[in-house]
Amino acid sequence: MSKPDTYIELLLLRQIAGGDEKAFRSLINIYNPVLFPGINRIVKDTEVSEDILQETYLRLWLYRDKMPAIENPRAWILKIAYRRAFTFLQVSKNQVKIKEGVSRHISGSYVEMEKSLDFNTLNKLVISAVSSLPPQQKRVYQLSREEGYSQNEIAGMMGLAPQSVKNTMGRALQFIRDHITKSGYLLLNLSLYFFIKYFF
Repeated sequence: MSKPDTYIELLLLRQIAGGDEKAFRSLINIYNPVLFPGINRIVKDTEVSEDILQETYLRLWLYRDKMPAIENPRAWILKIAYRRAFTFLQVSKNQVKIKEGVSRHISGSYVEMEKSLDFNTLNKLVISAVSSLPPQQKRVYQLSREEGYSQNEIAGMMGLAPQSVKNTMGRALQFIRDHITKSGYLLLNLSLYFFIKYFF
């Protein structure tokens, strides 16, 4: 595929900024053959690559108001896509570190506890806690921890001040910690420590 004409892309961005869905579909057709192979080379998983591709397009649509100021469409779009791909890799790497950390630090009776009270159980507790959060805290938590948006990005999406996002996230995390503690996981200090170190 030849390099897309920058003028055409800039024109499409201006049209998309105005809410033109047809122009957005045209942009997707231009970038599908470019983005998917690049993302897949990074994450090496076809299904994950498809998800990241869709997340990239969703983010482009959400931030379409910024498009008129973009001077290099290709660099901007590739940056968004590859950032999502590397974020996925970092999350995966952290998950491996958590499991390795727990294996190294838990011994004796704690190993037996881990067999019956594993990370799946803790994850269910987190999911339960998140579902009980007030709507705004729940949305901020999901955008940050589940979708990987930055504090400033969340502030822009929700129409909040960055400090407000930070405070809301702090309250959400404290609620989740309290929820886990009240569920009887005080005896699993070490495994809980590594779990919270990652998620919080």
